[in-house]
Amino acid sequence: MNKEIEKRLNLTKQQIRDFCQENNIQELSLFGSVLRDDFNDNSDLDFLVVFKPEFQLSLMDLVDIQYQLENLTRRKVDLIEKSSILDSYNWLRRQHILDTARVIYELRSILSA
Repeated sequence: MNKEIEKRLNLTKQQIRDFCQENNIQELSLFGSVLRDDFNDNSDLDFLVVFKPEFQLSLMDLVDIQYQLENLTRRKVDLIEKSSILDSYNWLRRQHILDTARVIYELRSILSA
């Protein structure tokens, strides 16, 4: 993640890592205007999220995590589960989001041989 993205998010890499670990997030990605030149003071932040498979997520959990991100970044946040994009019937939207999304956090598993 480059410095310009950190500035736009108002978060450091460590803050992102801590947030993801505290919220059972396996992968967190950005998409939308935050990655483009048309990002401005009124822009919201668009996140794609994948939770750890063992995490039983309720709707209230998702809303709470979205509010946490809004408080951390001081911006409106759209938080979308990646699975909902993968399952979307709107293939143009799905393809555009998946093609342009940038992963900013990924939990790495260490597998023993």
